[in-house]
Amino acid sequence: MKFKPGFSKNDVSGPTVAVVGLGYVGLPTALALRDAGATVIGIDNSADRLRDIARGAVDLLPLHHAQLACASAGDGFRLTSDATAVRGADAVVICVPTPVDARREPDLTALSAACASVVEHAVAGQLIVLTSTSYVGTTRDLLVEPLRARGLTADEDVCVAFAPERIDPGNEDHTPERTPRLVGGAGPHSARAAAALLAPTASVVRTVPDPETAEMAKLWENTYRAVNIALANELADACHSLGLAPAPVIEAAATKPYGFMPFYPGPGVGGHCIPCDPHYLLWQLGKARQQAPLVATALAANSDRPARITERALDLLARAAVPPRDARVLLIGVAYKEGVADVRESPALEILAGLAGAGADVAYCDPLVPSLRVGANTLHHVPHPHTRPWDLVVLHTVQPVHDLTWLCAADAPPVLDTRQRGPLAGAAERAGSGARPAAEVTA
Repeated sequence: MKFKPGFSKNDVSGPTVAVVGLGYVGLPTALALRDAGATVIGIDNSADRLRDIARGAVDLLPLHHAQLACASAGDGFRLTSDATAVRGADAVVICVPTPVDARREPDLTALSAACASVVEHAVAGQLIVLTSTSYVGTTRDLLVEPLRARGLTADEDVCVAFAPERIDPGNEDHTPERTPRLVGGAGPHSARAAAALLAPTASVVRTVPDPETAEMAKLWENTYRAVNIALANELADACHSLGLAPAPVIEAAATKPYGFMPFYPGPGVGGHCIPCDPHYLLWQLGKARQQAPLVATALAANSDRPARITERALDLLARAAVPPRDARVLLIGVAYKEGVADVRESPALEILAGLAGAGADVAYCDPLVPSLRVGANTLHHVPHPHTRPWDLVVLHTVQPVHDLTWLCAADAPPVLDTRQRGPLAGAAERAGSGARPAAEVTA
């Protein structure tokens, strides 16, 4: 097969790459490809998203904001909602969301539509790379077979591969360029072409035997994390029942140089990977009438965690003789993790809704999230929380820009630390108190 672009190991200069879907994965992917020298066509069906990208009003690391500014200033980076633009590309990278529905089953609406559109407009000689996490067999079901029906045979007429995204939003240590990448091709030509395309955008590219291996590897990665987070929360609860603080125990266990990786307790799991991806595996196994009870139990425990945090908060209010209807509760941080504005699947949503449902007057402080929809109500970031009285403060996500020194004052309100890592310790040092307030408790 003669593949159109001449990719080399360290440079993709010359080819045109269409990136379909410009969300939390697609936009960094497009910027990495542009930075490596490719001409990039960014395709998204949301006019609002395209407008935000053009204005630079997107949630990116400072490094990627600089890349976006440079890309936007040149002529090798084009944004469009026109799906037919893939016809002019040498390579197409599909980066669309794969959420779950209310029943925790895969919602393949966006992925199916994106793949169908790419197949419709594909031309001979193209490379098509799917990066969206899904069930094992997705690449063949949504790309290889539909392409065959169009008369384009994978690895002969077109190259097709699955290369699961590895994006850690808000983490400068895990940018795509510093992260290894997997590639599973529909054949040897596909594997080589996809590896050549992605090599300049990753620390290393490892090819695996086929798309199914790469698909399962991605599910394995995030299922592993989901199970270990559930275990960390369970063992943290065990520590509390034994009168121990979890953080020092985890730090002590982490001194072992083999056979242990530290996971930390928290208010639940958010974002896309951990709350959603393992359900794709359970769904597929369920269709095959195969069970994975350990995984199912872990996912259920993670799903229940925000409700347990809510119960803990209400219990603390009751101990302080504050009825929920009279309570003023502040959440510190509502994004699902530090350093991002992403509230997808954030436990904060359920915690706020649960406290409000109990009658409490709830508010939040998160400079990265100006407003937040909770049920039928819209809440707005409280910029100066220290000027208002609170009956309870819940530490959910401590953003880098948060100043928590006010919580170390003698008259500070009670604090519920859902992450149990003592984030007030550093704040206390900055405030000059040298110790956390006695009112701080852990969930």
